[in-house]
Amino acid sequence: MNAVLGHAGVLLALLAACVGIVTISVGLVSGRSAPLERARVYPYLVLGGLVVATVAMERALVTHDFSIAFVAHDNSRETPLLYSVTGMWSALQGSILLWALVLAGYVAFAAHRFRRRAADPVVAWALLVCLVVATFFLALMLGPSDPFAATPGAIPADGTGPNALLQDNLLIAFHPVFLYLGLVGFTVPFGFAIASLVTGRVGEGWLSETRRFTLFAWAFLTVGIVLGAWWSYQELGWGGFWGWDPVENAALLPWLTGTAYLHSAMVQERRGLLRVWNLSLLVATFSLTILGTFLTRSGITQSVHSFSSSGVGPALLGLFAAAVTAGVGLIGWRGDRLRSPGSIDSPVSREGAFLVNNLLFAAFAAVVLLGTVFPLVLQALDNQALSIGRPFFDAFTVPIGLALLFFMSVAPALPWRKAAPGVLRARLSVPAWIAALVLVGCVAGGVRGLTPLVAFTLGAFAASVAGRQLVLAARASRRHGTGAWRGVVGRANGGMVVHIGIVLIAVGLTAATSYAHSTELAFRPGQTLRFDGHVLTFEHWSRVVTPSEVAYTAVFRVDGGRFAPGIGSFNGSAEGTDIPAVDSSLVDDVYLSVGNAPSSPRPGQGVTLDVYVQPLVLWLWVGGAVTAAGAVLAAVPGRRRRPTDPSSVALPELADVRRVPAASTA
Repeated sequence: MNAVLGHAGVLLALLAACVGIVTISVGLVSGRSAPLERARVYPYLVLGGLVVATVAMERALVTHDFSIAFVAHDNSRETPLLYSVTGMWSALQGSILLWALVLAGYVAFAAHRFRRRAADPVVAWALLVCLVVATFFLALMLGPSDPFAATPGAIPADGTGPNALLQDNLLIAFHPVFLYLGLVGFTVPFGFAIASLVTGRVGEGWLSETRRFTLFAWAFLTVGIVLGAWWSYQELGWGGFWGWDPVENAALLPWLTGTAYLHSAMVQERRGLLRVWNLSLLVATFSLTILGTFLTRSGITQSVHSFSSSGVGPALLGLFAAAVTAGVGLIGWRGDRLRSPGSIDSPVSREGAFLVNNLLFAAFAAVVLLGTVFPLVLQALDNQALSIGRPFFDAFTVPIGLALLFFMSVAPALPWRKAAPGVLRARLSVPAWIAALVLVGCVAGGVRGLTPLVAFTLGAFAASVAGRQLVLAARASRRHGTGAWRGVVGRANGGMVVHIGIVLIAVGLTAATSYAHSTELAFRPGQTLRFDGHVLTFEHWSRVVTPSEVAYTAVFRVDGGRFAPGIGSFNGSAEGTDIPAVDSSLVDDVYLSVGNAPSSPRPGQGVTLDVYVQPLVLWLWVGGAVTAAGAVLAAVPGRRRRPTDPSSVALPELADVRRVPAASTA
């Protein structure tokens, strides 16, 4: 029953997507608005079909319907309810279903958002592109990635159960979902970018139409990446949160290009510049989400984060190639229309800083892409195994990251067009003094190392500039009688909150990686040892038994608090998984991981403990929360100001698509 219902839902969604594509195509070719008006219903049908399929899959997981191969392989009768529900995205086929469901939700929302302009060619082409992408993923679910395929042979009495790492932490319910909401969300802006190129309407209108789609996708992806780092930190027992793993990099790449786009889009909206940059960045961002999906789901990478080998790799690589080819080809075709009406008047201006910002983000993405893909290409061509690790990435990304911190400090203080020296002195003198005081305080406090000192100083500079902007905005709002709280909403002010969140992440990351200490300590029961200013006492072994897990934990007291790291096994598996314990504070984290948990500890038996002391780790997670909050504030409409720059006024041929007749393609 579940399999039949699931297949029916996927088939309904696929048929609706295909009919929607044909209907929109007929309307565009014929120039008639009636088919385009009718076509707006099909995204809702796609979403409805996928909701049916998702309900069927969740019902199969919760009821342990082992007649479905996916359920038999990734579920068991002992699996707790929460991890049965999250089991849908714990393996390949279910993850494709979640991807398609999220995509259908975005497309349906776009259809609803532009329902009164369904006959507009830009909107029609954007929905057409989105439906084509949806059709691709729906076809995967009726082919090589069928989540409702029947279990071969006899139906087992019990299933294998999910991977142990996917049923031991509540973040499995949030990290993948936020990650998918971010990655998939870039499809809609990509669709509008392609639509603007096809129709030739490459002005600033499509930017404003898709700004919130891009902003929320970026915010979701940011939260997803931070939650993934937190999950890795809590779960894997190695004391780290980012290892430059290929699958981690696959999520970081579109974040980098998406961040660059959000900055340069402001330049195009304000002054009509950087059009090629913006279109290229959106094409790159969408393409990199597909490349990341390929790296994660093709089985080409060996990673704790990746899925097993499957047959979807060639299809995903084909979609990646098609997206790149279409985007680059259309940008080249519309090259004459993409000429900007003006130019950057001075490098010492906000648009000049944003251009340098784009170059730095592009360089950062190029380094990460090279370090991720080159070993895979080398292995495919010459069958040579090459590992590129942290030294390579740190050597290139640390200087780029510091440069980005500097421009994040300076750019918000620069005016458009050209900066006068007096203006810069007035806007940057106080933040510069604060940064200098932080530098002196760090040196006096014993902080050593060029990179950390530069990072802390630039972080203080950037946070002070952002704080100054927020204070001025709050004062202006209070003068206008709208309340000081309005000073933190709107794109510019919310962006300053985002900058503060990024500074917190940068400071936490720098401190944790530069000043971490680790050791291995051997304890007898009742023994107390000290390490890096912390007191650790081993009390006893403890056995924890649940229906799905058996764990042996070593109970410790750390600075008065009780913690229990250990080793657990799920569903009778002989392979154990780490159960780290973390004593977290605003100053530092004490991270505990058992190095030699026995299968059955004897009374009085000792333990070997891996101890990591890392400063300011908590600020990574706080910074992620502040960044997400800033993105939400940036999406709230702020107080609009009349443009004072004549070049910021839209020219007739660049007018918003709402002002262009539906039948026009100019």
